[in-house]
Amino acid sequence: MKKLLLAGVLTWLLLPTLAAAQKQFDGTWKFEPKTLQFDKKPDEYLLQNGRYDCKTCGPPISIKADATDQKVTGYPYFDTMSIKVVDDHTVEMTQKRDGKVVGTEKDSISADGKTLTVNWTDSGNPSGGTQKGTFMMTRVEKGPAGANLISGSWRAEKMEQSTQSGLMWTFKISGDTVTMTTATGQSYTARLDGTEAPYDGYPGITSVSVKMAGKDTLVETDKRDGKEIYILTMTVTPNGRTMKIVMDDKLEGKTTKGDAMKQ
Repeated sequence: MKKLLLAGVLTWLLLPTLAAAQKQFDGTWKFEPKTLQFDKKPDEYLLQNGRYDCKTCGPPISIKADATDQKVTGYPYFDTMSIKVVDDHTVEMTQKRDGKVVGTEKDSISADGKTLTVNWTDSGNPSGGTQKGTFMMTRVEKGPAGANLISGSWRAEKMEQSTQSGLMWTFKISGDTVTMTTATGQSYTARLDGTEAPYDGYPGITSVSVKMAGKDTLVETDKRDGKEIYILTMTVTPNGRTMKIVMDDKLEGKTTKGDAMKQ
């Protein structure tokens, strides 16, 4: 009897929180790249003697830089990668999965060697078309003598994305369940008690769990084959129009912050 009474009390206490959460989170949100606050930990690259190494990638990458497809393991998004050295200031990369191009990248180093501009495409989503954008990075340390200018360590400073569909998602809370969908084909439906649920449409994430942390905060934990890879803490501000997001990247040991706006 006491157990039933306790369960009833807990349910009664939870209902106002869930109702408030539904009001706060329901709707479509758009991430604003201009609000990004990148982790201060730099990325490290080395391109020398016909080889390319990304030391801070998760997991690290070390392949031939001869413009041919090289096998890469540990990445569910792609299984081969090619590195084409155009010149000392320009490097082109192509990622494929099952022989199909899923991503490209053109890295351009400024004449003074202090700025790296990364123009990228992502065509690996189930829907929503090819996503395109740009990262701007500044040099932290130079690479060794004789290495390509991309070598050394770089810190991300700014991001721009020209395709808007990849910046938007929709939340719908019904009772104790939240559903998330995107125009690029990702989705999940999970209980708000932390129960693990399938994550669809994104090869890098296989399951998700979601918990409420008060009436205005959702904590989403993304996993790959049972291992935590991302933890997102999403807090809606009192005016209900802005969502503050903190993403803890467990693979690369970085924390990124930014804002989304309700549409």
